[in-house]
Amino acid sequence: MATAMETRCSRVWSSFLFWVLGTLSQGLVGGAASYTRQLSVELNPGAPSVPLSSELLHVRAVGNNDTLHFLFSSQGAPTLLLVHTNTSSSTVKVSWPQFLARNTSGSLRVEPEDSILYSTAVLFSRLLEYDDVNDTATPTSNFFPPYELQNFSWSRFNLSGPTALVCGADANFTSGSLCLQLSVFESEGHGNLWPRLLHSANASQLRVWLDGVLPRADHSRFLLELQAVSGAAPLSRVDVHQSIDDEFTPSIFKVSQWVSSENSSSDILGFVQWKPVAYRRPSPAVEDATPCRHSDPRAQSEKAVAARSGLITAFFSGGEAVGLNVSFGLAGEPFYNSTKFLSWTALVGIGSPPVDSFSPLVLTIMAVCLGTPMILLLLGGVCVCLHKRRAASETAYEPIN
Repeated sequence: MATAMETRCSRVWSSFLFWVLGTLSQGLVGGAASYTRQLSVELNPGAPSVPLSSELLHVRAVGNNDTLHFLFSSQGAPTLLLVHTNTSSSTVKVSWPQFLARNTSGSLRVEPEDSILYSTAVLFSRLLEYDDVNDTATPTSNFFPPYELQNFSWSRFNLSGPTALVCGADANFTSGSLCLQLSVFESEGHGNLWPRLLHSANASQLRVWLDGVLPRADHSRFLLELQAVSGAAPLSRVDVHQSIDDEFTPSIFKVSQWVSSENSSSDILGFVQWKPVAYRRPSPAVEDATPCRHSDPRAQSEKAVAARSGLITAFFSGGEAVGLNVSFGLAGEPFYNSTKFLSWTALVGIGSPPVDSFSPLVLTIMAVCLGTPMILLLLGGVCVCLHKRRAASETAYEPIN
């Protein structure tokens, strides 16, 4: 009887322990991305030399049976074009005289054209500044003339692998610059700087910052205007989801996703994703974070948007255009003048946006916090089983000689 009871207790507690360990191990290794792409970088494909402010970067990301083409250009307003094809052998062709003239659709092609599954272009069109003299962070009046990014003088691309940096200045800037940095990734991971967005092999990251530009008022706040042109379904809505509070982006509980889909219930084809936070210093800390908000997407004139960007003119012969604004700072937050620096980061990719999970550090803490009580319970159960076995043996009948 004692042996049967001991065996039963051992089986119960062993099963319980295996369940706990299995759950924790799945949490620690679960979600690890195994999908990778092979990246190749080419500046001004097929052109021996290109004028300043007209450079074209092409990053080719090849998967098992598909290819992502990331094309980044400073000809006009800085623009990122993303083209997804269903073959690993698709290529980019540029007719440079027509491309530089900025007046010919089809001067940039992805071939074969019938392999294209999805295409979208996101451009940074304008930087707007307003005087928030009442500290309401409501950008409805007191606007200064906007900075038209298509009129900026842009530097040549500074390349470091699949990362490109370009900076520009306006004639009205007395100092400072506006910079954009594109990064393309071969696998999943987090960025090095906060907000340390989770990226996948199907996404690129754009970080934009304003550095050292003198504000035109003591209470200046800024907005960044984004516009997008898509070949099929436009980036038509912004979904806001709850996000975990993790070590990668402390104190930020939401993520915004500007998505492209045929309707609200269909699969997401492409996205622009960001967390509603900007930073007031180049090397940010928690205290340097400032909230940001977005406007609702609104339809735009495709011709007007294309006129801002040589890349859009070259690739699209039509399409739907949508735009929105991202505003930085809330009432009571420090003004731009406090540090004269502001940075914001977004992802641009295909398919469903990446979803953050708990980091290895948090999972380790959870494993320790949950595992220790489970071990104590297991030891307690073993002690109970042993005690019952001893009690059973003491009350058993003694054999009669």
